Amino acid sequence: MRKDYMVVEAKSAAQGEAAFVADHWTNVWRQEGGPKAATSRVLRQEEFRIMQRYLPRLPQGARLLDGGCGLGEWTAYFTRQGYPTVGLDLSAETIAQLRIVFPDQEFHVGDIRDTGFADDTFDGYFSWGTFEHFEDGIDGCVREAWRILKPGGYLFVRIPFDNLRHAFAAAFARSVAAKHDSVSTRFYQWRFTRGELQQALTRNGFEVAEIRLVAKRQGVLRFLSVNFGLHWSWKFSRYLAGAIAPFVWSGLIAHNVMAVARKPQVS
Repeated sequence: MRKDYMVVEAKSAAQGEAAFVADHWTNVWRQEGGPKAATSRVLRQEEFRIMQRYLPRLPQGARLLDGGCGLGEWTAYFTRQGYPTVGLDLSAETIAQLRIVFPDQEFHVGDIRDTGFADDTFDGYFSWGTFEHFEDGIDGCVREAWRILKPGGYLFVRIPFDNLRHAFAAAFARSVAAKHDSVSTRFYQWRFTRGELQQALTRNGFEVAEIRLVAKRQGVLRFLSVNFGLHWSWKFSRYLAGAIAPFVWSGLIAHNVMAVARKPQVS
């Protein structure tokens, strides 16, 4: 496992972890324009294609948790497909907006390390890019996932992959902070190898069904943005990333690693 840091203003360096994470992602969602009613982009995601293979193994009307739901499109999509889904996020502002945009959906403010849900509540739990943001590691998130999943329930989790690009980005953040008194760095995320993610899941009671590297195109896009100044939102950057990605080794540039794991049935 490796730690990544981000450059922050000195006053933010002393902020409590949960508050910092909530504020950071609230600002990210603001910059993206807040929640939108469209859910069609879920179908285009690599995570969905992997998850889709396991949905038939869940019971009819399976209840799901979207841990770190962000802009809520996954919560809304699955609920509308017949899987009642709860969206959970630390950002109170975003959750308030989601309740307006999706008034027929269930959203709660909460911490994925201590959700407040009863034991054995959910048939499935998915979380994209959330487990890694707590400095004491992902074990607390994994243990809570095991607790609230029913026996036989599935966990789908995606976290950053420990690749070369991430290592360079972390070193750059520290070098910037060292040159400026007005800024500092603080922990941002963990990144894992495939083996490390599997160990974290198995030592907390899960049976691992598969682990795959995902988001290779996103990794190339971020590389072009950070190293060559091609902004990620430009159409040219996106087309170029799509053209390059098939020819680059996943172990070098894949942005994330995704696992599918199962809570064992009661013997």
